[in-house]
Amino acid sequence: MIEISIVIPAYNEQENIPVLYKKLVNILNDLKTSYEIIFIDDGSMATGKAVITMDCDLQDPPDLIPEMIKKWQEGFEIVYTRRQHRSDGFFKKYSAILYYKLLTKFSDIKTSGNIGEFRLIDRKVVEELSLMRERARFLRGMVYWTGFNSYIINYSRPNRIYGRTGFSLLKMVRLAMDSILSFSLLPLRIGLILGLFTFITGFIFLIYISCDTIFFDKIYPLYKWLSVITFIFVGFMFVLIWILGEYIGKIYTESKGRPIYIIRNKENI
Repeated sequence: MIEISIVIPAYNEQENIPVLYKKLVNILNDLKTSYEIIFIDDGSMATGKAVITMDCDLQDPPDLIPEMIKKWQEGFEIVYTRRQHRSDGFFKKYSAILYYKLLTKFSDIKTSGNIGEFRLIDRKVVEELSLMRERARFLRGMVYWTGFNSYIINYSRPNRIYGRTGFSLLKMVRLAMDSILSFSLLPLRIGLILGLFTFITGFIFLIYISCDTIFFDKIYPLYKWLSVITFIFVGFMFVLIWILGEYIGKIYTESKGRPIYIIRNKENI
């Protein structure tokens, strides 16, 4: 069986492929282990006991691979790499910082900083991921969700050598939405926040104009009373939308069909 699989998405990276391939071959040959290098467009199959995913733009340093394999051999089923310093432009750098803050704040997965797709996962993790049948797949969150023993390697991200990044503002927004929607019901629960705020505000207005009418003989036109009552009912409708959202969230969670638990090891006792 192949020991190490390297999986590399390589869309529009024709200039980087030869450079990256040469570096990987030199590093992997020095390790004296069996390996396969898979350049993919959108999906792939990997057969190694350990699978490393990385970008093709050489901003994920191949030089970290020996250390990643060493940590895997020490018993860690997942080895993450965390970018402590980025050489990207202003927009890319700070949009990434904002993205990870939002992901940690609003989703159910609590990542440890700027961790991307450059990682090593054990075969048992690959098998658990293959059992998840959901079609909207946020792989970073799914790997973290499995809960296997992990280790983080810090590094400084170098500059891109060839080509330009394919992550536009729209793609960054889509990635953020995919991650939050895949691992959080918060968007469905916004209705509760809006509903309570609207309902309480409307009720305060109703008390105010009622007291003004009873104690100070203030006369309000009928449309003002109707406006306040409508405002209260709008808040009540938001609460109903929240209740509906909770049911939809339960259905969404059940439709993923994720296992209730994961068995890490089986021992013959």
